[in-house]
Amino acid sequence: MYYYLLFLLLLLPCLAFSAIASAKVHSTFSAFDKVANRSRMTGYDTATLLMRNRGVHDISVNRVRGRLSDHYHPAKKQVNLSESTYGSASVAAVAVAAHEIGHVMQKQSGYLPYKIRNFLVPVTNLGSRLAFPVIIVGILLDFFAATVVPIGEYLVYAGIALYGLSTLFMLVTLPVEFNASRRARKMLVEDGVLEQDEVGGAKKVLNAAALTYVASLLISFVYFLHFLIMMLSLLGRGRNR
Repeated sequence: MYYYLLFLLLLLPCLAFSAIASAKVHSTFSAFDKVANRSRMTGYDTATLLMRNRGVHDISVNRVRGRLSDHYHPAKKQVNLSESTYGSASVAAVAVAAHEIGHVMQKQSGYLPYKIRNFLVPVTNLGSRLAFPVIIVGILLDFFAATVVPIGEYLVYAGIALYGLSTLFMLVTLPVEFNASRRARKMLVEDGVLEQDEVGGAKKVLNAAALTYVASLLISFVYFLHFLIMMLSLLGRGRNR
């Protein structure tokens, strides 16, 4: 009983923080989406200019549906800008576009946290699908199998490790996103997309977006601890029977 109360006491503030972060990123983007940048450059203009000035010519810039659905797809060599970014000449739009180019430049420069995150993507996707089945099989084996080697216990540990990959992925994502935002602000000024007094608005937009990644990490970590303690508790009960 006390364990579940503690879990809720940890989870509820994280969920509240996540909701606040999500609301803040949308409200901040909306506020600065109404502020036109003086260079009159759109998100598309910004993305193509920043890459061209840094010798990157093999990546396309495309429009995708949605709002704040912007992302860089390294395998397809595409920077995909949402409808709210692609054709808009606002401070918010160029900040988001520059952030995606920040990821492009991370790949170009071999930025280590970016390389680690990309390596973890397929492993994390596989791990999140296999974790729960592996743990269930492990617990069943531990309950019913009379073996010298605790195969079931090992499977539980393996499942927990697989589940924990998502938390590790979230942790590695933080420096990647913060670094992309720093690169974005620097490039916007260097290439004349924004003037120095306009960068403050871009920074607010990017900082608000970063909060959503912090919230995701906190929630993932709390669930990982919950999952770990719950499964080890079930495993312990099975061994005491």
